[in-house]
Amino acid sequence: MTPRPSALALTPLLLFVAVFFGAGLYYSLQGEPMGFYQLRAPVAILPALALAALIAWRRGLRPAETLLQGMGDPNIVLMCLIFLLAGAFAFVSKAIGAVDAVVSLGIGALHPALLLPGLFVVACAVSLAIGTSMGTIAAVVPIAIGVADAAGLDRALVAGAVVGGAMFGDNLSVISDTTIAATRTQGAQMRDKFRENFRIALPAALLTMVLLGFAGDPAPVEPEVAASAWLALPYLLVLVLALAGLDVLLVLGLGLALAGGFGLLLVEDYDLAQYAADIWTGFEGMVEILLLSLLIGGMAGLMKASGGLAWLAGVISGFARGRRGRRPGEFSIAALATAADMATANNTVAILVGGSVARDIAREHGISPRRAASVLDIFACVPQGLLPYGAQLLLAASLATVSPVALAGKVWYCWLLALVAVGFMAWPSRPAPGEEGSGPPA
Repeated sequence: MTPRPSALALTPLLLFVAVFFGAGLYYSLQGEPMGFYQLRAPVAILPALALAALIAWRRGLRPAETLLQGMGDPNIVLMCLIFLLAGAFAFVSKAIGAVDAVVSLGIGALHPALLLPGLFVVACAVSLAIGTSMGTIAAVVPIAIGVADAAGLDRALVAGAVVGGAMFGDNLSVISDTTIAATRTQGAQMRDKFRENFRIALPAALLTMVLLGFAGDPAPVEPEVAASAWLALPYLLVLVLALAGLDVLLVLGLGLALAGGFGLLLVEDYDLAQYAADIWTGFEGMVEILLLSLLIGGMAGLMKASGGLAWLAGVISGFARGRRGRRPGEFSIAALATAADMATANNTVAILVGGSVARDIAREHGISPRRAASVLDIFACVPQGLLPYGAQLLLAASLATVSPVALAGKVWYCWLLALVAVGFMAWPSRPAPGEEGSGPPA
């Protein structure tokens, strides 16, 4: 049953943002250096959940049942499992000295100015190969933070470079959920969408690499701790297994087992009791983002069931119908994808929610399926890499021990991708023979 559209159903998201960001700004202006940590996000979302439940109840729904269905969505549960395993792997690896080993081996391999661009390229390659930003962040951020600490680089800047690279592949990879969803909903061929998308993503990636090359401290700090090179193997094996296409849960599980095994064999006084304790400590470090992910999933479920997303799609579709031409149509698709992702904090769900509306807009405005799929995918992925309450930033921020709000401003690739994509959409182009909506020359 399709829910009756309702603008009121979106107000819980606005309330959450107002409470969370309002409290963070207030404490920051009061001189608190960790202003955005004074009111934790899982607590700040509680009034919004209450409001969403009230709206759902007034519309004749069962709030508790709808909430639990949203929290139990397979995508949400998968994210929670990734959070737990990533936290445990990162903590165990650090405890046995794997981070020190990676830094000892790699700190002199690159010129200091190439460290940040190098980490960005590594994240791009991994995400392009495995098709998941979450798996890329879980595998690469622990290594990147070790390099950042040894090189005296800002943790948020380093984590932002990795998140940007992770979103590069999330948006482009032919095995990414978002790419599959975008091509299927728009009726596009995978290879055609990739080519169209790549023309936009490549300039953004190159600009990101140039900017990262001039960022940070050019004089790295030598690592203080000498560690066995063998301890770097768990990280290497995790990357290899990820590139081989194994499921992210299996990759992280094997990585956790390997890290523990190497610790037991090579680290003095490291035993099974300490290994188990380190796993639990890693789990504890992920409790906040796990709770927030569950609660956001529940709130998104309530807002969708109450008609919030249906209202959003209807408004944007109506805006598109009132204007003719390729550019209004593409900007309408972009707005639809962005708004849906901000409401759901899940780019794949945002594409599925807005896919049929985007396809209608594309047909009405003469936009080719590959172009529509590209725009839809890009503008679902851009906000996903910037949302402080999105899974990608929450995971990276937890692994790097930085504020997700501060991290959002450091994901330069997503900002540049949005700018380049807007430029392509605004470019007055002529369609190729038999096709509408091509961008400026590559």
